[in-house]
Amino acid sequence: MSWAAWAVSAPLLGVVLTLVVPRRLLALAALVAAAASSAAAVGLTSEVWGRGPFRLHLGGWGAPLGIDLYVDGLAAVMVLLTSTTGLLISAYAVSYARDERWSARAGFWPIWMLAWASLHTLFLSADLFNLYIALELLAIAAAALVVFAGGLSALVAGTRYLLAAFAGSMLFLLGVALLYAETGSLDLYGGEPVTTGGTALVLMTVGMLLKTALFPLHFWLPAAHSIAPGPASAVLSGLVVKASFYVVVRLWEQALAGSATVVGAWLLGLLGAIAVVWGAVQALRQQRLKLLIAYSTVAQLGFLFLLFPLSRTSGAADAWQGALFHALTHAPGKAALFLAAATVLRSVGSDRIEDLRGAVSWMPLTVLSFGAASISLVGLPPTGGFVAKWHLLAAAVDAGHWWWGVVVLAGGLLTALYLGRVVRVFFVSAPAPSIATVPRGLDISTLLLAALAVVLGLVAAGPLTLLRIGA
Repeated sequence: MSWAAWAVSAPLLGVVLTLVVPRRLLALAALVAAAASSAAAVGLTSEVWGRGPFRLHLGGWGAPLGIDLYVDGLAAVMVLLTSTTGLLISAYAVSYARDERWSARAGFWPIWMLAWASLHTLFLSADLFNLYIALELLAIAAAALVVFAGGLSALVAGTRYLLAAFAGSMLFLLGVALLYAETGSLDLYGGEPVTTGGTALVLMTVGMLLKTALFPLHFWLPAAHSIAPGPASAVLSGLVVKASFYVVVRLWEQALAGSATVVGAWLLGLLGAIAVVWGAVQALRQQRLKLLIAYSTVAQLGFLFLLFPLSRTSGAADAWQGALFHALTHAPGKAALFLAAATVLRSVGSDRIEDLRGAVSWMPLTVLSFGAASISLVGLPPTGGFVAKWHLLAAAVDAGHWWWGVVVLAGGLLTALYLGRVVRVFFVSAPAPSIATVPRGLDISTLLLAALAVVLGLVAAGPLTLLRIGA
């Protein structure tokens, strides 16, 4: 059986395993499921590297009756990204849950595994209807992760998130129905680009922008991502929002490329540029660390949408590599920031930035992780963030569209301002507060994620080559 089938099956089996094992074995079962899912992702990446893009008919039934999986370099990169980041988040969650008073913390694991399975299914689905099913399952799991924080505010944030996600899914499904009525096919990769699906493309794109929280549809994200428990925040900001962006890329650059217009691509780029500035300005205004990081996600997602106007210029190759490599490096970097904030909150009992003065003296590893992840998001060499922003700048220069380059540079500067503000507070001399001891596993997992965001810049040739397979 192909590794593609295992990449979907392993986290699904993890859902079952974490539901049936005794509570004392829950952490072990979760780590086994996470390791198995990550191993399947590595196997899938190796398979794509060796044989190129391929299509898999599950159960021997091809489309339209059966379920097909399609794997190319982009799909393999996204699956590997989810699994690598997810494995380290899972390791963090094992330590985090030891003394965390979640209302039903045992339920975190099957919900997290369901989100993991939904992400893999979405990245590998070859038809639009199965894509819709994966989106719905992912929305339910993600909203449940928010509610695990407990309390009325978490319930309100989770409900708002769920309603926004369902609204996005309904718009997507309406577009799918229109497209099927017009073409008689739901295949993403099986034919020539559709040239008469403009209305369907608009509906599906707006639905996905709502799920991605692109400005001005980001109203649900800051509360949901900042209220969620630490591991859940890392999953939501690092991984879940990438899924709907991935769908937009597949629609605009592949399945419905013939229906996409230059005006629409520029509109997406403009919204992305506004998001970069708006999210950063809002982050600068925040007094709580998790809320600052949540608004940072709004800003960082804006960089991804510069792909669409630049991909229609002579700088298309650099735009493709820059935007998708940004998605790749943002995941571990943003996850590390949220996990560092969760560790601070656990230790100090507060995530107010002014309460964290002198943190370097009493939690140096956490500060180191936060700083390393920050320099990647800012885009300093030799990090993964630098490689991503360099390619976006190269695309803008090659195309002669200097204004997109200004957005990239301004976004990096603003990122340095709001993250540098936090790092500065960490190093301000202050008496050590009364702190609680936290498990060492929290710092180790966070540091590994931050290191991954940095090291990706040193090994960028491999992922960039993989992204070109089938592009």
